[in-house]
Amino acid sequence: MDKRLRALRQILREQKLAGFLIPHTDEHQSEYTPSYADRLAWLTGFKGSAGLAVVSLDRAAIYVDGRYTLQVRDQVDLKKFNVLKLHKDPAEDWFMENLKSGDVIGYDPWLHNKVWLSKAEKKMAAKNITLKAVKNNLIDEIWSDRPSPSKAPARVQNDQYSGEKSPAKRKRIAAQIKAEGADVLVITSLDSIAWLFNIRGSDVDCTPLVLSFAILHSSSKAELYIDPDKMSDEVINHLGKQVTIYPKEDFVGALKNLGKSGQKAMVDPKRTHSAVFEALRSENAVVIEKEDPILLDKACKNDVELAGTRAAHIRDAVAVCRFLCWIDKHGPSGKIDEIDAVEKLYDFRKDVPLFQGNSFDTISGAGSNGAIVHYSVTKETSKKLKKDMLYLVDSGGQYLDGTTDITRTIALGETTEKQRNNFTRVLKGHIALAQARFPEGRTGAHLDTLARKPLWDVGLDFDHGTGHGVGSYLGVHEGPQSISPLSHNVPLKPGMILSNEPGYYKAGEYGIRIENLVIVSISEFEEEERPMLTFETITLAPIDKRLVNAHMMSAAEITWFNIYHAKVREIIAPLLSGKEKAWLLEATESITTL
Repeated sequence: MDKRLRALRQILREQKLAGFLIPHTDEHQSEYTPSYADRLAWLTGFKGSAGLAVVSLDRAAIYVDGRYTLQVRDQVDLKKFNVLKLHKDPAEDWFMENLKSGDVIGYDPWLHNKVWLSKAEKKMAAKNITLKAVKNNLIDEIWSDRPSPSKAPARVQNDQYSGEKSPAKRKRIAAQIKAEGADVLVITSLDSIAWLFNIRGSDVDCTPLVLSFAILHSSSKAELYIDPDKMSDEVINHLGKQVTIYPKEDFVGALKNLGKSGQKAMVDPKRTHSAVFEALRSENAVVIEKEDPILLDKACKNDVELAGTRAAHIRDAVAVCRFLCWIDKHGPSGKIDEIDAVEKLYDFRKDVPLFQGNSFDTISGAGSNGAIVHYSVTKETSKKLKKDMLYLVDSGGQYLDGTTDITRTIALGETTEKQRNNFTRVLKGHIALAQARFPEGRTGAHLDTLARKPLWDVGLDFDHGTGHGVGSYLGVHEGPQSISPLSHNVPLKPGMILSNEPGYYKAGEYGIRIENLVIVSISEFEEEERPMLTFETITLAPIDKRLVNAHMMSAAEITWFNIYHAKVREIIAPLLSGKEKAWLLEATESITTL
């Protein structure tokens, strides 16, 4: 990594720049950055899903969020990079502290959104430090063996899974474009494109996306900018005559043509990088800054999508239960490690109909590795599972009819009273959120404290959101909905899928997390005086009752726990046989305080 830093600083000197920004993202703001765009990992060694590096001629820093405070120290040379907090320690502050008046910082306009750019420029102007867009990313200039973008073909997402034809979606979104006084919607987010056109692909790890850009007109006609080699006759026929296909390289020219023809372009400033705005305004296009209207439509699943995700969770539960049975038998032996567990879980999921791959890299954390919130196991870090250890496994599958995400914490033998008490506090928070009933119009921020209160009562907490949105055979992390202190702008609506995953992490010792997926549903209590919503839990796998201190739980909490396990037993047990079925029947027996 030292050699790469030196090479970057050399090109900074050549271009008369005092610094450069290296975010963990691509030109589409993909969460799982494709290998060709994974510049942060190439420069620093950090392999988390969120981060930013800042480099000057003599110093460097890396920003990560609370999920990665331990992981970053294992993967990054801390003699070369200071570790700072993403979202709390602004990168512009670092430059103002470490650079002098008149210095110029380079940035790639395809990797930074307009909202951040405007804020940073205004702030650094106080010290006469300026930002300059570079024509070519400086990392690409020195990355000699950089991978090429994926050539995997696009695929049709059939109506039996999407529940709605693409022309109907385009017509509805087009009406929203027109209502905002715009002529076109510029789309750079791959999940929005996949949903709008009912296409899927294999260009991004763990998420079935296709590298592309799109422009949707208020007439509902559209242009799709994509590598022509990806397009089969089936996909072309599926898109129809209302969608014109162009090479991806033509996108910038098309943006400029919108300006030349006097078009009003609707663009999401948070989900679109500044290069798009530069291209539009270079030819005086009228830009209307609005949130991507696809986001909310995509988040509120239709009946077909909801039925699909329920079915996918049942099939996925069979694989997860088989794995949990296997872990119970082999985990305490000391003969398997974290990677063995990852591979075995994948083998079980491979047997599940409609399985397309993992929805994210499985988090397999034994003992102290479980305390690393988004731990990524490697050959160097893989621990043996041992008796009297806690093991945390967070995993999910992509199926043609749905996306799953589940976390279980497993006792491999004896546990301590403190471990059981902390697990029970996490469970109490999980149950409180699962049972929540709330008025329409409330956001995830209103509900987040329900999951944290049992931990807060004894001075504990966790450094991640309580819940994230989930797609329909799309991203396992999907907006705009979430359950966290920051999710105060987006009311929860029927049909949204979210995770319910409070946790607790004792650094250097163990991690605890309990995660199920839920669907926002309309409450049906007869005496409600206003419209109310609630959650339907759709994940079906045992929660380790050996870690539960029933004396800490209320009668209502114990009832919820036993009813949940009764449902798991009723639905999943008939799909298992032999020792696996016997294991599930024992794992779902009722608990009591007696």
